[in-house]
Amino acid sequence: MFERLGTFVVRRAWWVIAGWLVAAAAIIFTTPSLSDITSADQESFLPRSYESVQATELAKEAFPQQATATAIVVVKRADGQKLTPADEAKVGQLAQSLKAKNIAHTSGYLTGPPAVAPDKSVQVVNVGLDAPTPDDPALLDAVRDLRAAIGPELAGSGLSAGVAGDVASFVDNEDTFNKAFSVVGVATIILIIGLILIIFRSPIAALLPVVVVGVVLTITTGLVAAAGKAFDLNVSQDLQTILLIVLFGIGTDYILFLLFRYRERLRAGDDKRTAMIVSVQRVGEVITSAAGAVIVAFLVLLLASLGFFGSLGPALAIAVGVMLVTSLTLVPAVVSLLGRYVFWPSKAWQRAPKATMSHRLGTAIGRRPALVAAASGALLVALAAGVLGYKADYDFSAGFPQDTESARAAKDLQRGFAAGALAPTEVYLTTGNGSPLTEQQITDFAAAAAKAPGVGQAQPPERGSDPSVARVNLLLDENPVSNEAITLVREDLRDALHEAAPPGTRALVGGPTAIFADINSANNRDLSVILPVAAGLIALILALLLRSLVAPIYLVIAVLLNFAATLGATVYLFQGLQGKPGVTFQLPIILYLFVVAIGTDYNILMIARLREEAREGNEPHQAAAIGVEHAGPTVAAAGLILAGTFGVLMLAPISFLQQMGFAVAIGIVLSAFVMSMFFVPALTALIGHTAWWPGHGDERRVSERDVPPEPASVANA
Repeated sequence: MFERLGTFVVRRAWWVIAGWLVAAAAIIFTTPSLSDITSADQESFLPRSYESVQATELAKEAFPQQATATAIVVVKRADGQKLTPADEAKVGQLAQSLKAKNIAHTSGYLTGPPAVAPDKSVQVVNVGLDAPTPDDPALLDAVRDLRAAIGPELAGSGLSAGVAGDVASFVDNEDTFNKAFSVVGVATIILIIGLILIIFRSPIAALLPVVVVGVVLTITTGLVAAAGKAFDLNVSQDLQTILLIVLFGIGTDYILFLLFRYRERLRAGDDKRTAMIVSVQRVGEVITSAAGAVIVAFLVLLLASLGFFGSLGPALAIAVGVMLVTSLTLVPAVVSLLGRYVFWPSKAWQRAPKATMSHRLGTAIGRRPALVAAASGALLVALAAGVLGYKADYDFSAGFPQDTESARAAKDLQRGFAAGALAPTEVYLTTGNGSPLTEQQITDFAAAAAKAPGVGQAQPPERGSDPSVARVNLLLDENPVSNEAITLVREDLRDALHEAAPPGTRALVGGPTAIFADINSANNRDLSVILPVAAGLIALILALLLRSLVAPIYLVIAVLLNFAATLGATVYLFQGLQGKPGVTFQLPIILYLFVVAIGTDYNILMIARLREEAREGNEPHQAAAIGVEHAGPTVAAAGLILAGTFGVLMLAPISFLQQMGFAVAIGIVLSAFVMSMFFVPALTALIGHTAWWPGHGDERRVSERDVPPEPASVANA
């Protein structure tokens, strides 16, 4: 099939390119924008069965005036002394003056309850921020305008103020975010161009992945937006960045697979058309199987209860599907037309390198597969043991620079009030049937809630516009986004509040801590479903590719072990050496996307080459040696590019970006260099012909004798 496809594409290359241009133009000009289906609400990605979501929906009905977000103006004396009655009066005047300025998208300006800290260290003004969505840029402008107005109002008063809250924190760190992702984008392109220049010594080969992925990204964005509109999918605002990284990762992989094999066939004496036809024939099945495994891994995210994962999966699957079609049609068409000029101006493609590093590695693995398998496997197991100490961290603020205005104001607030003052836990009491709550019911519940486990302070209860609903805000003793607070809300606090609800009423616990508690539960559930299902489906694809039941088993085990080793290495570094309370809660799913899914590509490329060399009549040990020699450079180049791209994130002054950069970089390095280059070839050599049972896929096929064998000394894939 792939021989016929390669023949069609090469013989009708101009038609293929023209068809791509027409299709790309049609998609770009007729599909909607990706921004039309993005959402930033954390709770909007949770199913309605979770209590925090039910609490949020109840709040929208009973407290329609509730702001989209809150900015907290924290006022203190500049000399660090306690606030005086005159200072408190000045803060009251500040609130009225700010309100009179009618700053766009702000409301409320409440100085209670309670406004003054028990120790008189700070006084707060709560400012509502109103916009259609939580990610509306107008909220950022509102905080900037608010800060600009505060300074003149407090001039000469002996008071200083800072604005805290999630929006204020984003304002303070917006430039850091933008610079970090700009650096990643630039570093990605530089790494791709630089490494491919080193490998092929050709600017044309180096620019090819950048141009192709740029085109595919534009097409994919339109198709994802169209699918989102058609199936009512909301995606995270991070999707554009994730799409870029995924496409550059797999796109560069697939293009390198083709270029390495194309150069190999040219060295073997094929003309430019025959070389590409044979390349598509030999590598097409590998690329298709690798893309199929990645698509399956992404589509398994549809089983997730978290909407973020469920919507992310189809979007990424579409991206990989487009890249697959591109790799088997557009890229071969362009390269077949360029011919040897794709490697211009270098002449090195004409000479087969001798005594290369990959040749020496292959020889070592072929001679001592038991030692190599034991050493590489032991390394993965030792790193995987770190998973036993894994703790999730939900505190994004702790990972930001702590010298910003919002960070300093947050610390002042938490010193004066309970630790949870910045993000109160919202408890809603309702009759559920529309009958009004009595004052006695509300008073009794508020008193009981104040004594609930982990509660530092309870604010006075508020009645909603619906008489059947009231709200009590609780300030926890713990940091509201810490593991301790999340565990407290999920277990003891919720149970205590449910029991405290008077007869005929029920309590719903909401707020940021409750949302993260439910995300934690959903995340644990999703990973326990996604990983086994994905492993089973990837094993099925491998079984179909290899016509074997043995090899897929140890290949999937290797991928899962690599996943655990990556997470364990991250735990060792950040929780162990750096003493962090945990690693970002998003990390397991990020590793699933970039280490399990994309790392499977390297395994498939290597095992397919091992089978190919076995079919040439080589014994298992020799097949492993030659397979590593041929496939090693491709795996190494692709792994270095992707790992280097993520590694740049470690330069960002934001903790969770550092964690993500290190984790994915080390995961790709382990996938490419430990798992695919050492562990899998060595294990395959040890198992021998049994690895291909029952299909005996390593037996030489008569039909393949028509293709001239490659020289064993060529270090390509």
